[in-house]
Amino acid sequence: MQSGRRHCVQFAVLPWGALDSRAWGSADRFAPAELASVLGDYATRVITPRGTTAVTGLELMTALRPPTRAVKDEATGTWGSGPQPGSLSAPVDPAPPEAPDEHPVVAQLYPRGHRRTPAEMLDEEAYDWIRDPELLTDAECAHTHAVGIDVNMAFAAAANRLNLGLGAPEHRTAPAFDKALPGSWLVDLSHIDFDPRLPNPFTPHGNRPEGPAWYATPTVAYAVELGHEVRPVEAWVRPETGSYLDAWYTRLRDAYMATMERLGVVSGMSPPDFLAAMERHKQADPGQAAVLSAIKATVKGGIGKLRERPQGARYRPGERWPALERPTWRPDIRAAVISTARVNMHRKMRKFADTGLFPVAVLSDCVVYLSDGPSPLDFLPHTPDGKPLPGGFRLGVSPGMVKHEGTQEFLWAAQLLDEGHNPARHIKGTDAALDGE
Repeated sequence: MQSGRRHCVQFAVLPWGALDSRAWGSADRFAPAELASVLGDYATRVITPRGTTAVTGLELMTALRPPTRAVKDEATGTWGSGPQPGSLSAPVDPAPPEAPDEHPVVAQLYPRGHRRTPAEMLDEEAYDWIRDPELLTDAECAHTHAVGIDVNMAFAAAANRLNLGLGAPEHRTAPAFDKALPGSWLVDLSHIDFDPRLPNPFTPHGNRPEGPAWYATPTVAYAVELGHEVRPVEAWVRPETGSYLDAWYTRLRDAYMATMERLGVVSGMSPPDFLAAMERHKQADPGQAAVLSAIKATVKGGIGKLRERPQGARYRPGERWPALERPTWRPDIRAAVISTARVNMHRKMRKFADTGLFPVAVLSDCVVYLSDGPSPLDFLPHTPDGKPLPGGFRLGVSPGMVKHEGTQEFLWAAQLLDEGHNPARHIKGTDAALDGE
């Protein structure tokens, strides 16, 4: 203790795999002084690393929104600990549809080995969709290139100003939908039609739902936004709400923007200047590139940790595991973030579709379009006065804007589509999932 505050020292033991290359790139091969600078910059902009970047992302949530605060007992004049308003103050069990298969609440409801249907479980995941190649038009097949664009910090952007449940879920039967209530809703959205050249916004695979299914509030709210009537059969909602992740988003956004600035990429650049700066930014400073990679991994890993699954060969389904005792074990929050990110993607794709431009593949935050040139500038729609199309994808460095992910020849993309593979996964020439994208 020093001046009433706890202090600790974190050690990064490189031979023990302290810096996973999927998060930190080649930082473990840096000279000691350069590595110290990298870790120091990350600690200053984000937080002192606490194990993996995923663990650190979760620790950052807790550090910015502590579960408790000092509370004075007016009767005795003594100080004690009490819940912090706006925080996750205690562990809560998920609603049955929100729980992963291993969770005790699922084991109590279904026999072992039961395969839950969409009407029994919440399946809010990121997109992994490809267009049916039979739907490619002659005009599209005349294009020369497939170009991928990627949303910057998509999950962080989705977390910004997101209304989240703070307490335990409450069950309701035949409720009226309320977009202000975070939670999970059992509702049939299978009657809603979309152009088959677009992914369906209500499923991760982009196909039409087959009947009633569980959805997070942002997904159902999007159906209402599109003008459709929704009639939930039941719901698990959380009346106590707050923007729990706002401070987390702000901290990581500022860290990301500061690091990008060090790499020569700043807000307000013209699209050509931005694309040119992005082409060289990772070579501008390998140390800052490692910090950038770690910041991105902190976002995705932190969101993933909200639904940490059991680990270890000794675990038996139906048993509780240590992560369940954390206030931050909240699969409903993870679902709300991913749902919002997917809906944001669809809203922008729909805006482009109004101009006749349809994607051929989507993987998480990367979308692939066909083009007559290798650059995003060759296909991104503009208004008559040359400005980016309002409500669509816009090139830029800020979270929620897009960058160039990669370009391949049209025939390459067409062959992958014919084989049932996702071009977005390999548009960079590598496997995006293995690269941590």
